[in-house]
Amino acid sequence: MKMFNEKQVWFVTGSQHLYGPQVLHSVANDSEEIVQGLNTAEGISVAVANKGTVKTPDEILAVCRAANNDPNCVGLMLWMHTFSPAKMWIAGLTQLNKPFLHLHTQFNAALPWDEIDMDFMNLNQSAHGCREFGFIGSRLNIERKVVVGHWQNPQVHQDIDDWCRAAIGVQAGQALKVARFGDNMRQVAVTEGNKVSAQIQFGYEVHGYGLGELSESVNAVADGDVNHLLDEYTTTYDMSAELLNNPEQKKLLVQEARLELGMESFLTSVGAGAFTNTFENLTGLTNLPGLATQRLMAKGFGYGGEGDWKTAAMTHIMKVMGQGKAGGTSFMEDYTYNFGATDQVLGAHMLEVCPSIAAAKPKLQIHRHTIGCNCDIPRLIFSGQQGEALNVSIIDLGERFRMIVNLVDTVTPTQSLPRLPVAHALWEPQPNLSTAAAAWIHAGGAHHTVYSQAVTLAMLTDYAEMLGIELVVIDNSTQLRQFKQELRNNSVFYRLN
Repeated sequence: MKMFNEKQVWFVTGSQHLYGPQVLHSVANDSEEIVQGLNTAEGISVAVANKGTVKTPDEILAVCRAANNDPNCVGLMLWMHTFSPAKMWIAGLTQLNKPFLHLHTQFNAALPWDEIDMDFMNLNQSAHGCREFGFIGSRLNIERKVVVGHWQNPQVHQDIDDWCRAAIGVQAGQALKVARFGDNMRQVAVTEGNKVSAQIQFGYEVHGYGLGELSESVNAVADGDVNHLLDEYTTTYDMSAELLNNPEQKKLLVQEARLELGMESFLTSVGAGAFTNTFENLTGLTNLPGLATQRLMAKGFGYGGEGDWKTAAMTHIMKVMGQGKAGGTSFMEDYTYNFGATDQVLGAHMLEVCPSIAAAKPKLQIHRHTIGCNCDIPRLIFSGQQGEALNVSIIDLGERFRMIVNLVDTVTPTQSLPRLPVAHALWEPQPNLSTAAAAWIHAGGAHHTVYSQAVTLAMLTDYAEMLGIELVVIDNSTQLRQFKQELRNNSVFYRLN
């Protein structure tokens, strides 16, 4: 079973009747062997379904329409085994509403030098058959991914999987509902945005729910379920026995467990895979959820603080895209800097950082929270695992959405942080803090981000291209002057496009 269960990528082979039944028989056999090879490849996480060889415009149109109507089909992988005249593809491609990957490969790897004849040449025409197909994609101005290499090559498998995960992310966004408890933090600009435009662009719905509705769900949680969850806390996290032995502290844990169960129940009941809240709107709740939010994120729910629904949605989408990969994904915020020999960023939030990014077993502790509510709140405390990571921000520029990605290198703090009562990650932005921060600010990136060590830049590039949104990348090759010019060029392109 592949990582994404019933989801599939449809493999469609292009040919024509010109070469006769014997060639088409070989085309079908070769295609089936390739599909079997891709399905047994460890590096590909989505099942590949062989949808046969298309030889006429009607067959192409039929398979494209069928893909459109199959909810388990996340996209198509198209390969031209022989020459497939591209005018045959116009009707199908213009009606296809799912992404496609153009696999530019051939069945054999090495040439059989002593055996090549015209029969071999007529059968193995991918080198120029795919060029014919490539033209029509460009003529129709269709965004697609082109993967080049032999189908048994692990790098080809990686490229295919990146695209598959991006397609899964697009589909996850189209099925997503974001629940907002309370409004956006007052006077904050970047967390606002046009929800209708977002639904048109990304597919997800954003709905507001009253805190009274949520508090009813929280208050309805059974005591037995709370006790069961407390037992889970003790076995999952590093926590002092005093937390359960001290009546006042146990009361706080009970409140947090009730919040977790109540929120999960409510989100499930309305079909929401992501949520937001804000410390300014807590009427009916005991406190701003801390541990509860962290654990819900660990279960796959997206989250955005202070009403940030765009980041909440992207957190869920990236969690889906990174499913099964090493590393985690979390809501995050660039909180404060460490200027030194190598400038660094300490990322954190008031309470809500997902334990999927933890370097070690999280500690469950209770500390005072003083923003929006002055009370003690349970939370998980940990440092993020060292290694490559990235930060992602989606912003609404009015006429379009922009995705900003900064590649970072997460490091282990050289000193302990004994008085910092929140989970955190310390990273060094690429190419350096001065360039990265300036580029981020010029691009309008938000202070909230999605931080991930599971999702790659390649996945996000494919995701942005599938949706037709602007993508700007800050990495080791970034130079500020060229980056600013890229922003200007993009502005012109998207206004004209």
